[in-house]
Amino acid sequence: MDHQAPHTPHTPHSRRTRLALATGIALLAGALAVPATAAPRAEQLHDDFNGDGYSDLAVAAPEATVDGKKQAGYVAVVYGSANGLDTSSKQVLSQNTPGVTDSAETGDFFGSAVDSADLDRDGYDDLIVGVTGEDSVEGGAETGLVQVVWGGPDGLSGGAPLAYGHETYDRLSARGQLTVGDVNGDGAADLVMVESLVKLRVVKGPFGRDGAASGGEQIVLDESDPRFLDLTTGDVNGDGIDDVVGTMNDGDEYDARRVTYWRGTADGLAEGTVVRDGRDLRVQGGESVGVGDVNRDGYADIVVGRSVDGYDSDLDTPIPTGGRVALIPGSANGPLGTKVTYVNQDSAGVPGAAERGDGFGSDIAVADVDGDGYADVSTGVPGEDFDGLSNAGGTVVLRGGASGLNGASGVNQATVGVPGAAETDDAFGRATHLLDANGDGRAELAVGAPGENANAGSVWVFKSTSAGITPTGSFTFGAGTLGTVAANAKLGSGFNH
Repeated sequence: MDHQAPHTPHTPHSRRTRLALATGIALLAGALAVPATAAPRAEQLHDDFNGDGYSDLAVAAPEATVDGKKQAGYVAVVYGSANGLDTSSKQVLSQNTPGVTDSAETGDFFGSAVDSADLDRDGYDDLIVGVTGEDSVEGGAETGLVQVVWGGPDGLSGGAPLAYGHETYDRLSARGQLTVGDVNGDGAADLVMVESLVKLRVVKGPFGRDGAASGGEQIVLDESDPRFLDLTTGDVNGDGIDDVVGTMNDGDEYDARRVTYWRGTADGLAEGTVVRDGRDLRVQGGESVGVGDVNRDGYADIVVGRSVDGYDSDLDTPIPTGGRVALIPGSANGPLGTKVTYVNQDSAGVPGAAERGDGFGSDIAVADVDGDGYADVSTGVPGEDFDGLSNAGGTVVLRGGASGLNGASGVNQATVGVPGAAETDDAFGRATHLLDANGDGRAELAVGAPGENANAGSVWVFKSTSAGITPTGSFTFGAGTLGTVAANAKLGSGFNH
């Protein structure tokens, strides 16, 4: 495997002293010094693995073959720089990487979930990886594992296990079931995971270099027998402590989707509350959720992508066709479900048209793309058909503003200036991510197309301007750049949150 790490200078006191909100880009209350090699910036990073002041990109290929083991999985990291993401400065990490727990095995799915935060508070962000198919000696088959790979001045190296599932087939850390935030306000990052599909498990930091947590654990149960679809953290009520937001459905009733909010407190997570609209009905959840201050009022707003349409609830729910995005404003009292608004591809200014199976609302990411201080929203449309192609896919960026989401732009592989060619089943937009890799205060867009090249998968990167995302200067990379096995890897299945 390619294991080339960058060598960059580090200024020990250039980093933050508190975990950032998981909003992609968060504004600092006060100025922090930055390394001399980095541009001055007003954001607080949680994805800077080598401490140079630039965000780094982690992209997952959990179904990739490693050392002949199918679906062993890997995570590739491309480092940021003054010129943005630099594919010559990269690492490929798997369970065969020195310091990573165990070894690559068939069906481990290393990279089933990916996140990042400074777990050991050494000033470098760390890579947190889910290994949902991992077996454990105590728990048995497929208990699942959450693994850390430590950040440092030369990039990522070494690691430790952070948590295993407790029982056989707990499958800890599946896609959408791992997030990180400071849910008790003590300044240390905490892990929030779904265990055995139905339990919310919190492992409270700080973490030692052996992976052990010193803050204890909390298990949160829901009497509705939920099935979690996605998790995220952010300060929805503005009290300085991260809250947790989850989308889920009731038991086997997939159509009974909802959004649940757990307020962070000094003692951990409070009892969850279901977000309700002005009719006192549950705001319908979806398959993806993110948080960020879209309306710039000081509270993180909840953005829910509901990409799957065609269920009975669509009959009395606003604009569900082809998928939709819901915006739930935050406030001092938590999420304001009574003020929820919806956007789909038939909304004014949104490119494309709402059609069954488009998947609009896939993989929400929230950050400021154009540098105006309002968080914007990227979302995939992996089922988009055009030019006689089925499921070629696309990506839409919705623009934030004082009144919510207003206006949008879109890109796909048929957009002028975008490398490559659109093909049936590319699923361009299955995953999206926003990150400020060049330190200019505007987030670039990364797009995953796991179906590219007969399921080898590839990643596209788009630069940003004051007008938003641009195809000019966009580039793509895949297995050839990374030196990995291409066959059925589905690179671009997910990114760090």
